[in-house]
Amino acid sequence: MGRTPLVLRDRRELMRGLLSAARDETGGIHVLHGLGGCGKTAVAQAVFNDVTREGRRTGLWVNASDRATLRAGMLAVAADRGAGAGELTAALEGQRASADLVWHWLDSSPEPWLLVLDNADDPTALGEGGWLRQSPQGTVIVTTRQGGSPVWLGAQRHHLGVLPVEDAALVLCDLAPEAGSVEDAETVARRLDCLPLALTLAGSFLSRQLLESWSMSDYRRHLDDNPTELIDQGASPGNAERNARQLVGRTWEISLDALADDGIPECVALLRLLSCWSSDPVPLSLIRREAVDEAQLSAFQPPLTGVRVEAALRGLLDHSLVSLVSLDLGAEVVRCVKTHGVVADSVAATVPSDQRAQLVTAAAKLLQDALPEGGVPAQNVRPVGHLVPHAANLLRRVEHAGSATDVVALCTRLAACLFDAGDFQAALFLAQAAAETAGQWLGPAAPETSRAEHRAAVSLFRLGRFEESEELHRRVLDTRERVLGPEHPETLESRQDIHEPLSQLQRTEECMATLRDTAEVRSRVLGEFHRDTLHARALLIEYLAVADAVDEFDRVGPDVVAACEERLGTDSFTTVTARHNYAYGLHRFGRSAQAEAEARRALKGRERVHGPDHALALSAAVLLSWILGDLGQVEESLALGRRVVLGQEQALGREHPYLLTNRTGLAEALAAAGEVAEAQALARQNLPLCERVLGPDDPVTVKTRGLLG
Repeated sequence: MGRTPLVLRDRRELMRGLLSAARDETGGIHVLHGLGGCGKTAVAQAVFNDVTREGRRTGLWVNASDRATLRAGMLAVAADRGAGAGELTAALEGQRASADLVWHWLDSSPEPWLLVLDNADDPTALGEGGWLRQSPQGTVIVTTRQGGSPVWLGAQRHHLGVLPVEDAALVLCDLAPEAGSVEDAETVARRLDCLPLALTLAGSFLSRQLLESWSMSDYRRHLDDNPTELIDQGASPGNAERNARQLVGRTWEISLDALADDGIPECVALLRLLSCWSSDPVPLSLIRREAVDEAQLSAFQPPLTGVRVEAALRGLLDHSLVSLVSLDLGAEVVRCVKTHGVVADSVAATVPSDQRAQLVTAAAKLLQDALPEGGVPAQNVRPVGHLVPHAANLLRRVEHAGSATDVVALCTRLAACLFDAGDFQAALFLAQAAAETAGQWLGPAAPETSRAEHRAAVSLFRLGRFEESEELHRRVLDTRERVLGPEHPETLESRQDIHEPLSQLQRTEECMATLRDTAEVRSRVLGEFHRDTLHARALLIEYLAVADAVDEFDRVGPDVVAACEERLGTDSFTTVTARHNYAYGLHRFGRSAQAEAEARRALKGRERVHGPDHALALSAAVLLSWILGDLGQVEESLALGRRVVLGQEQALGREHPYLLTNRTGLAEALAAAGEVAEAQALARQNLPLCERVLGPDDPVTVKTRGLLG
């Protein structure tokens, strides 16, 4: 048995039920099943101690971890209940059925009893020998990792999972009360996925230190270096084999060895694959038969082929090494497999060094196949945010330049999908992590590093961090010009996209110059009507209006919109962008009637391409709101303004400069329409944010302050 907990945390409802059953004279069988280390034995021991206290009930405890130990323990039970030496000898020599002898004496026991069959991870041993029976004289509690065995038919099954985070933190505080606060303990507990065994080992380590005195915060920082080795340092010294169930680095091997003995060695390969990803739910579609075969996992030892994935997954489920969960993605509910975080870290540490890079590459390919193809309208793409933890974890698993190339490419592409869907914060997080990994393994000048950094730069812009975006864009542009040349498509991509932060930093001439240069080079290299050439020209339309270049705007704007529509179609991102920018220019030059029609078409286009809640759709909506306000269509204008403010708060965050500007604009429009109370409420909400984010002297801040004066 492992270390007895000082206090059995959580499990209160389960304990009440088991204690009631153990005191019930009608008997019964209760099976506690779950992942190794989840506290099954601790619960059984707590029940055992309670019902045997003061001799209220006889307690019998048998180690059922293997056939020989089980048989010896059960015969000892028979002896305890009164079996004679001759009967026991006959059973030992095979002259009498051992299980029949044991249960005869259990049924004949003058005292009620509680029998615990601990670590019965091979249910067939109980079933084939007839060791598991019911008796009116007592109650049987079985602890096992296998919850789905037919041997348990007729028994009451109780699944044990991990602890709630509050109780998990208290386990650490029970063992190491001086190591930190409850909040610190919760941080460590979350990192250990609230697994009782890992919590017990961590708390024991912190309580026994002599040469160093780590706090819980120290422990949490060191966990990312080598989690399995650090956690297992909390185990009591002694024989490693005897302590296998008390070590997170060894306890899973018991189940995997049993599965291999049962003819499913592929369980090892599947669990190693799952350990490359996060402990978050993994869609079952990632490990479908065809995908696994394409990833060439059959080349590993042990091999995993598509036809054997089902059997391997079933084996892992039966031994509680993984669980099936449902993930609600809004439009659909996806069936997933979930691996405990400590299990994943422990298994990942056991992957042979010569297979790690290939395994990570295979996991990256499987994840890559789940991403949408380019050019699909954002609102038609299945959500991909749930894949971010898995991609980020693959970055942690990179130990070789070869696998770094594949994983960084995956993460950069996923960041682009997130960006297109409007999840700019997640896109930034993943792009920055990918850039860091690429820089470490491939070098700061590698194309993979620049691609990830470029994705981070455009995400920074969407999040309103304009100075940081311009600085990163500039660095990537310089690197690409030096490494790839000034006319390479990726260099031109950087030269084009740097215009965004430049425009917001009021460097309009520089912004226009970079767009003109990009369009000129693309026209010469790719052709006048190439998609990329047209996109640079579509972007330029907005800044011709900002610069009050009326003649060039009138000459260029309609031609670019028409060319985009003819060459790319009405629902092309570039076409919609061109029309949006043209409508903005018409509004800026006071041509409101003409601008209204173009703005309505632009809004519908944005909603078709991006979805109604995307930041670019909201940008088109606010433009139409301004135009309608100029035309005196106040009711629709205010309705659009309210929609934009609410939507931008969700899409961009409550402190984004665009939101602050549009909230003040809405407040001005409300005040002009006589809705003074609503206008002042918005202004009061906005003023402290404007002062902090934009500055006290910014024009938007001054306007907001004036609405309250």
